[in-house]
Amino acid sequence: MSMLYTASTSTMPTFLGDEVSKPFEAAQVVILPIPFEATTTYRKGCVAGPEAILTASHQVEYYDDEWEQEFWPLGLYTHSSVADSRRGGPMPEAMVAEVKRATLPLLAAGKFVIALGGEHSITAGLVAAYQEASLEPFTVVQIDAHSDLRQTYEGSIYNHACVMRRVLDMGIPTVHIGIRSLCQEEATLIRDRQLPVFWARHLAAQAPETWIPPVLAAINTSRVFLTIDLDGLDPSAMPGVGTPEPGGLGWYALLEFLRRLFETKDVLGADVMELAPLQDSVVSQFTAAKLVYKLVGYWAIATAKASPPSAAG
Repeated sequence: MSMLYTASTSTMPTFLGDEVSKPFEAAQVVILPIPFEATTTYRKGCVAGPEAILTASHQVEYYDDEWEQEFWPLGLYTHSSVADSRRGGPMPEAMVAEVKRATLPLLAAGKFVIALGGEHSITAGLVAAYQEASLEPFTVVQIDAHSDLRQTYEGSIYNHACVMRRVLDMGIPTVHIGIRSLCQEEATLIRDRQLPVFWARHLAAQAPETWIPPVLAAINTSRVFLTIDLDGLDPSAMPGVGTPEPGGLGWYALLEFLRRLFETKDVLGADVMELAPLQDSVVSQFTAAKLVYKLVGYWAIATAKASPPSAAG
């Protein structure tokens, strides 16, 4: 039986390692660890997710073969942990407010923020910060096995199963990708509000070049916040999650979508949530760390912070 990864309560490791980290002022990208867990309902352990991702990132190669370059020179700064429930931490409603307060100064400083969870309820605080800081509308693009559209679950509207409902309550449009688990309440909401949901079973029957254009067309704003629940990936690639579901996106299909998303939309920020790492396997945390570095690269290329490879490459 797989064992849970055990997180420490010490200072977080830096993303990719101290040798490539930069001071906050010199960094363009901020990695924001949020080791919060209070409402998970199946397998616990996502409180250890941020530390596990940061630790695994030390094994990620700096060179990106897709882009034929390294992206660490952009400047990567790893923030101290926020809403850290390893030390007791806040209750979910207070966590949302704390995450918002911590994120706003990063946005004011012009940083591209990638938050690491922790349970998916964290995203509500991040989105609230972007909404307050943004002068233009944006869409929250969700990659997930679950729709997370319940009004309440287990007595809390801030449960991780309710996070996208809280986003809708903010008046922010959403697009949902890879969904393959929901309840009747959520199915009714999707139908009544005509929410753009791209079901995993339909995506599995198509090549990425077929399903990606209609997904992008469903995003009706030029600006996007991206939230990735790692159970959106197929469990063969990502077994270390709290609520696994069969099916899901493959690694290269996910990367192809992310590349096109960054090429066609202004991605304001992103989060990577719900890693519940396994003690006897490093696959999930390493995959999550590599995904974070891929997000850095896609953002850099899309915003001309780096150059695409030459045609000869």
